[in-house]
Amino acid sequence: MHKKSLTERDICTKFISPALKNAGWDIQKQIREEVFFTDGRIIVQGALHTRGKRKRADYILYYKKDIPLAIIEAKDNKQGVGSGMQQALEYSEILQLPFVFTSNGDSFVFHDKTNPEIIEKEISLEEFPSPNDLWSKYLRFKGIESPQEREIVEQDYYVDDSGMNLRYYQANAVNRTIEAIAKGKNRILLVMATGTGKTYTAFNLIWRLWKTGIKKRILFLADRNALLTQTKNGDFSPFGNDIMHIIKNRKIDKSYQIYFALYQGLTSNEEEKNAYKEFSRDFFDLIVVDECHRGSASEASAWREILDYFEGATQIGMTATPKETKDISNMDYYGEPVYTYSLKQGIMDGFLAPYKVVRFTTNLDEGWRPSAGMLDKFGHEIKDRIYNLKDYDRKMVIDQRTQLIAEKITEFLKATDRFAKTIVFCIDIEHAQRMRQALINANADLVSKHPYYVVKITGDDEVGKRELDNFTDVEERFPVIATTSKMLTTGIDTKMVKLIVLEANIGSMTEFKQIVGRGTRIREAEGKLYFTIMDFRKATNLFADPDFDGEPVQIYEPGADDSPVPPTYPEIGDDDGNQVREPEPTWEKPSAPDIKIHEPDPETEPKKYYVNDIEVKVINQRIQYFAADGRLITESLKDYTRKNMGKNFGSLDAFIMRWTEADKKEVLFAELAEQGVLLEALREEVGKEMDDFDLICHIAFDKPALTRKERAEQVRKRNYFAKYSEKAQAVLNALLDKYEQEGIATIEQGSILKVQPLNQLGSPVELVRAFGKGKDFDAAIKELEKEIYQIA
Repeated sequence: MHKKSLTERDICTKFISPALKNAGWDIQKQIREEVFFTDGRIIVQGALHTRGKRKRADYILYYKKDIPLAIIEAKDNKQGVGSGMQQALEYSEILQLPFVFTSNGDSFVFHDKTNPEIIEKEISLEEFPSPNDLWSKYLRFKGIESPQEREIVEQDYYVDDSGMNLRYYQANAVNRTIEAIAKGKNRILLVMATGTGKTYTAFNLIWRLWKTGIKKRILFLADRNALLTQTKNGDFSPFGNDIMHIIKNRKIDKSYQIYFALYQGLTSNEEEKNAYKEFSRDFFDLIVVDECHRGSASEASAWREILDYFEGATQIGMTATPKETKDISNMDYYGEPVYTYSLKQGIMDGFLAPYKVVRFTTNLDEGWRPSAGMLDKFGHEIKDRIYNLKDYDRKMVIDQRTQLIAEKITEFLKATDRFAKTIVFCIDIEHAQRMRQALINANADLVSKHPYYVVKITGDDEVGKRELDNFTDVEERFPVIATTSKMLTTGIDTKMVKLIVLEANIGSMTEFKQIVGRGTRIREAEGKLYFTIMDFRKATNLFADPDFDGEPVQIYEPGADDSPVPPTYPEIGDDDGNQVREPEPTWEKPSAPDIKIHEPDPETEPKKYYVNDIEVKVINQRIQYFAADGRLITESLKDYTRKNMGKNFGSLDAFIMRWTEADKKEVLFAELAEQGVLLEALREEVGKEMDDFDLICHIAFDKPALTRKERAEQVRKRNYFAKYSEKAQAVLNALLDKYEQEGIATIEQGSILKVQPLNQLGSPVELVRAFGKGKDFDAAIKELEKEIYQIA
């Protein structure tokens, strides 16, 4: 057989794989073919969703399991030997691979990122480098030279019999960290978005370091008891209970190797109760700090005391949201992140759930001013000024506004799923209580049957804290709605949350990212693939901030004379009722002495005013979707679609040609969705009866829009069916009816002849025979489509 007639797969089997085998690559252990390394972005359209294409590498070559070195892009022999290089390089950047190859079966093009002198060259099939050749080049490139450094980076991963494998970014995180430790780095920062498996990554990292023997005693620091038990019994279970121990009640037992502890469980305001000091300073070789943004890098934090005490240990900070403010810096302490896997990348890869945003504007958002001498409902005279979104529920409580928000939340749940897990973030505990009450009244029908349909989960509420486990449990139906202030912002694994309501003023990007992270977990089997954010406070303006999903940028850089005023932290309750420090600073540098700041007089002015006779109504509501470029679509969906269609098709004629040529319109719809043309979402805005073709032509190219009914009527008037037999005419009429009711994709389905009403006309074989042979039936379907989409 001539090489030019071979498929790409044949080229792989006959030429590329044998070349690898001859170069010494182990087919079973070092070579993976047709590797899907992403899940495909979830594309949300109105109430529907689809999956985009998964990224696939033809070959990934590994030195050892989960230590990848190279990618190979294969092409058939009709294409040039280097024709796949652009795509292969794009994939190599994602996978962090230094060696990139392409081949069409004649030879290889070798792109070597470790060689600045000859980056790209063509080599014969016989010259493909061996595993040891590439590994040696890789180690030199990374500056790993000594036998001890090599032993550290070559340590095997844990072999998981359960079938659970590391995702590419988890392996990247582990490999980059271990390389840094091998080279002597002792302060390391890993940034991984919420829901990407930080704990599983930490386990694999610790396992390899522990197995090497360079890290014998390890401390895993977290900030919630539930996380400790979950970590020890879950991802860390392969270590075995004999060597693992959770520190409780400040009781120290030094006979274990892997310890789990709460930050606040090791420290105390009373020096003599600092439990960590019972260990010697050199007891731990490695400390992993989970959710390290919560204070470990703040010099004023009690948590920092632990890290300073064990300063000789390697310390790894893990967080989704490194804290970089003018006063606190994770990067000043740990250094630049050795690896970052962002929320945006996680969504684009299809490992994290995307979001749509519903923004509400009320008539009070820009401000409300009381009339002269107006009293609140408790008889306090309201200070005369303009109150706005920053004041509501912090200084000014308007009952009608709370009720309106509860009604809008309830409306949304009734229109989608009344049992969709929902978190409502409020200003403070008192606001969370009032919101709970308003939601109970708005959902009285369900609350009367299910008392825990709505709960307040805050540090001061024992009932709410007891219900926290039920709220986070995938199997538990109740509670459905949780109102909270700070308690659910971080560290809680809320896998099934489908609705996040922002009813709090969020000034911190760290807090905003943590809140958004409550919804990003995917539970495909349970039907959770995306989530919705309802915003009543304009908090989602933070999506437009470059800091939202860029690389972490260090803000705090301490100088020689830098002596910041110590931050003060409000005391809040953790999920165990302990008093813990909330790491969000609430202080500001002292103002100039000649500026007077209004402070309420407790004798005459209450902390909050309460009013209950103000008209509040929604004056604008807008839905925003996650776009194809990973940003939120902030312009109108129509304008966004018009631009996208112009960019991807150019003209109406080009689109019509692509539409006509498409064998299956469903394939074209999937392409359009990948490009950001969200047909179902557009239909919700424009009109449900409009045909997909007309929807696009109308919005993108300003053509008059026809409904499916109108198009079907035009076909019937032309009476082109007359040339067919009576039976064939009946089939075509039934197909046209189906198109009118359900759209073009329905009549292109292979099973269409088996569904009503067509199955009542005869068996599929009989119906096809009415047109002649199978190809004649296919031609008749094509002709019907041509008639439907005849352009006047």
